[in-house]
Amino acid sequence: MRLELRQDVAIVRLEAGRANAMGTAFLTKLGDLVDAFESGDAKAGVVIGYEKFFSAGLDLTEVVGYDRDTMRRFMGAFEAVMSRVFACPKPLVAAINGHALAGGCVLAVQADVRVMTDAPVKIGLNETQLGIGMPAAVVESARTALPPASLQALIAEGRLFSPHEALAAGLVDEVAPAASLESRALERAALLASIAGPGYTQVKAAIRAPARERMRANAESELERWLDTWFSDNARAKISAAATRVRKGA
Repeated sequence: MRLELRQDVAIVRLEAGRANAMGTAFLTKLGDLVDAFESGDAKAGVVIGYEKFFSAGLDLTEVVGYDRDTMRRFMGAFEAVMSRVFACPKPLVAAINGHALAGGCVLAVQADVRVMTDAPVKIGLNETQLGIGMPAAVVESARTALPPASLQALIAEGRLFSPHEALAAGLVDEVAPAASLESRALERAALLASIAGPGYTQVKAAIRAPARERMRANAESELERWLDTWFSDNARAKISAAATRVRKGA
């Protein structure tokens, strides 16, 4: 994972092993890159994955064996990084180059603009399909970024969407040919860079302030409720089976 500078636009390249699965090292590095982007000279940013993955979500092979206390710390770190991206004062474009599942979709939702590849890939917040819920940072950022009419399908039902289905649902803002996805995302970021500044920062902060307040108010209680779902018998069976499939496919 690395940060590149293209004139006024920084590119955060997610390159962290198989499917950009989010483990402890991934979250630490992503937080460092967001800090570097925010403190640097770039006025806007693009975050993009590699090959056919933006990110497949949590690294199940890492977290499947965690006990409740360890999982609580891990999810605290996950929420902190996602909230950090959500609160970034500079505009950020998610260039969704491939599958963006669960935590990968969560990361995309934190961005100001989402541009997705026109390729046979899926995006979605499919946590409920595994029998687990969503912590406050996920629910509140999705509530801010996504159309209210689509929240049932996007969050509660956990559907996975093709690029054009995601566009129709308001989960992404644009679909671009795979060959030109990065350049199109850079164009969108350059446009945002041209208007970024105190005014943009103030408006973005004001739009997201209610969600950030609800995140802070509900973080602890909602995390405990989320942990209850993660450690339910139904979810444990599905998560263990999914982790086994990932290991066999490695």
